[in-house]
Amino acid sequence: MNVGVVGNPNYPDLGAFLATLQQKASSVGITLYSEERIQALWPAPGPSRDGAVPPPLSEAPGDLDCLITLGGDGTLLRGARVLNGADTPILGLNLGRVGFLTTAAPDTLDWVLDSIVRHAFTTEPRLALQSTITGKGDKAGRVEPLVLNDVVVHKGGVARVVRLKVSVDGDEVAQYSADGIIVSTPTGSTAYSMSAGGPIVVPTVDAIVVTAICPHTLAVRPLVLPATAVVTVQPIPPWSDEVLVSFDGQVGTPIQPGDRLDVRRAARPIHLIRLGPEGFFKRLRKKLHWGDLSDRTRK
Repeated sequence: MNVGVVGNPNYPDLGAFLATLQQKASSVGITLYSEERIQALWPAPGPSRDGAVPPPLSEAPGDLDCLITLGGDGTLLRGARVLNGADTPILGLNLGRVGFLTTAAPDTLDWVLDSIVRHAFTTEPRLALQSTITGKGDKAGRVEPLVLNDVVVHKGGVARVVRLKVSVDGDEVAQYSADGIIVSTPTGSTAYSMSAGGPIVVPTVDAIVVTAICPHTLAVRPLVLPATAVVTVQPIPPWSDEVLVSFDGQVGTPIQPGDRLDVRRAARPIHLIRLGPEGFFKRLRKKLHWGDLSDRTRK
């Protein structure tokens, strides 16, 4: 069984955890493949250690059986981009604080590996977004990274509003004066979009959410669109200088005056592994303290 590993090197104990993972994975017949950015953190072979540093992901034969991400939600999002549309399921192991998208903790590693080997898990298909930026005279456009959470158009540099034209399937919705626009998946509805006042959408709902960031009018509310919709965002001159597009809040690119950003449903979903019976609403209560009234006591 071939399993890829993506990790956040900023966690101080990641090296020690990789050593434990390497030993236990080998004992249950799992061959590990590592992303290059953490390869230096694996334990080097020595008299007291068996095995070798896992080869890079690029050397994995065919499709991986699973991808394990070690970190928080950001690491899981990056893992989804690393797969670039492959059907490989992702298992998030939380080394951070909230870890809303993750499904396991470090102290459950034995259970995690046993579940992977026995295929004793369920997978949740999550809608992903694919973006294309098309400039003047450019017919094909530039395809941008796949995202699981959101695509955000926002101002770079100083804090200042931008003017953006938003259309759905070629039909103009409005011209927004705001700090930016978030185009979100149901998975991303509990991330930046929620912080900007957007709705929480259950992940099994096929939808795309458009949320304005601090709109400079009360006549703007978030939109929930069918998953088949194509959302187009265009900067409006002269409020179009230093406008950026961010993908899952991790990578980005400038969008120039006259460019058009098209966001649509990706061809294939991203599959998240779930262990145990915990459902979406339990995670809301546990991770985001949804409906928490514990601070209210009877008198």
